Amino acid sequence: MAQPSTREKTSASETASEDEGSDFKPLTAEEAQEWRSRQPIVSVWRIVGLQALVGVLVVLLAWLLTGRSQVAWSAGYGALSVVLPAALFARGMARKRHSAGAAMVGLFGWEFVKIALTVAMLAAAPRLVPGLSWLALLAGMVVTMKTYWVALLVRPGVRRTD
Repeated sequence: MAQPSTREKTSASETASEDEGSDFKPLTAEEAQEWRSRQPIVSVWRIVGLQALVGVLVVLLAWLLTGRSQVAWSAGYGALSVVLPAALFARGMARKRHSAGAAMVGLFGWEFVKIALTVAMLAAAPRLVPGLSWLALLAGMVVTMKTYWVALLVRPGVRRTD
């Protein structure tokens, strides 16, 4: 029995792909524009501001729960190690790019800068925060970082599917 040629294999796989995605219908330019107009616009600066506010609340909560200023400073530094790189990332990404490739390079470049700054801030923490509490610093970081999810869930115009 003869083996099917490469062309026959390609045709068979294309047909199978077409059958699986046969209910896909591309949008017209007008439909795409109408869809975009229904999507809520979330300002990245609003999210950074919300993170800063949550960071302040974490500091106050750490101070109220422990009564120790070192714990509050540690939690605050943890929050700052999220907010400061996020603000730098937002500033870098706010610049208009002229192509999709340039936008991707910008995204990855600024994400790298954000991660590098966070790591540098964490490495400098023992020298900058007297009486550093790593647990409080980590708590400040995690709570502040999770603000992204809260901001996405409570943004206006989001429909629940429950």
